[in-house]
Amino acid sequence: MSRLFCVAALVCAIASSGCGYALAGRGSFLPPDIRVVGIPQLVNRTTFFDVEQILTEKIRNEFIGRGKYRVVPDAAGADALLNAEIISITLSPVGLTNTQLASRYQFVLTMKVDFVDARVNRSLWENDALSFTGEYDLTASTGSTGDLSNFADQQRSAFDRISTDVARTVVTAIVEAF
Repeated sequence: MSRLFCVAALVCAIASSGCGYALAGRGSFLPPDIRVVGIPQLVNRTTFFDVEQILTEKIRNEFIGRGKYRVVPDAAGADALLNAEIISITLSPVGLTNTQLASRYQFVLTMKVDFVDARVNRSLWENDALSFTGEYDLTASTGSTGDLSNFADQQRSAFDRISTDVARTVVTAIVEAF
């Protein structure tokens, strides 16, 4: 009886091993022969300074962090190429102090992304209006608002946080075809 049970368990294990499930963040819909990804600097169509450099670096690091891809800064020698543009960034006050000064802002970034198989010049994944939203506080450690240097520091900090999320979302969407 136990021998029959072992055989049945073995058959079930073998049959279920090809079920197609994978852990989130580990699956890939990309062709397995794509090993080198070219990621040139993103194009910045906004008036915000240096956001393309920060976001390009975050996306490169996210691809590298997947462990399957080597990243190069241009199309030379790349199996696939990520072309992206930052279309717009908007800041809108969403919270006010007692004196009606803005204390919390909503940050919205919209970008256009196209991931192309560089060997056959065919788009593998694209989105013309990828949008990301985040909020951040504009209060100094003393609780005051209105300090312009604090505003710039908070803005950079907020963009650093949101760019990490943007990069993770972009790479996951490309690799897992969402």
